[in-house]
Amino acid sequence: MAAPYGEISRNGLWNNNPALVQLLGLCPLLAVTGSVVNAIGLGLATIGVLTCSNLAVSLVRRQMPDTVRLPASVMIIATFVTCAELLMKAFTYELYLVLGIFIPLIVTNCTILGRADAFASKNPVLPSLVDGFMMGLGFTAVLVAIGAVREILGQGTLFADMDLLLGPAAADWAIPVLGADYPGFLVAVLPPGAFLVAGLLIAAKNAIDAGIERRRSQQVRIVPGAKRVRVTGKIS
Repeated sequence: MAAPYGEISRNGLWNNNPALVQLLGLCPLLAVTGSVVNAIGLGLATIGVLTCSNLAVSLVRRQMPDTVRLPASVMIIATFVTCAELLMKAFTYELYLVLGIFIPLIVTNCTILGRADAFASKNPVLPSLVDGFMMGLGFTAVLVAIGAVREILGQGTLFADMDLLLGPAAADWAIPVLGADYPGFLVAVLPPGAFLVAGLLIAAKNAIDAGIERRRSQQVRIVPGAKRVRVTGKIS
């Protein structure tokens, strides 16, 4: 039986986030998050592929024997990755050139293949569709968060070069967060900066989860009619 949609959404966005919990898809996560526009571009492509592949795998799950389920899932994913690549070439060609090899490499993203095999192949269409969208949205949120931090620290701006994704109308969206004369922090836009920011986000999530769990454990349930017992000394 499929999990409730609320639980599926929480798993994708927080409890089982692909980037912060499963630690899947780290190669594109760290490689293309030098700016927000790169992160959004790759995130939208990932959401589309993950949602459509989950939908397709769920539709044909009863016709796929276990012996060919994995290669069939890879072929389905590769089909939608090709569609995403062609769409980016047609409508956001400059951004496609910036992202480069990481668009076709979505085929090898363990998040997409993992959800197709672990969830979509065992659940009905609608839950699989929601799972794919929410997992993609959670992955994209982490991409954008890392991209925003790296862009601010590395270039001092936010939403620079958004015209690569949204066209000439977004050419002046850049916000000089740290001022026009900010010299830039080179480490933030290099691979070490990606590792540092990703590690801090993972640590922050773990700290939040630990705080929530601690508050839950400290809650005292008061039972009507119960008597309080004071215990002193040591019990062996």
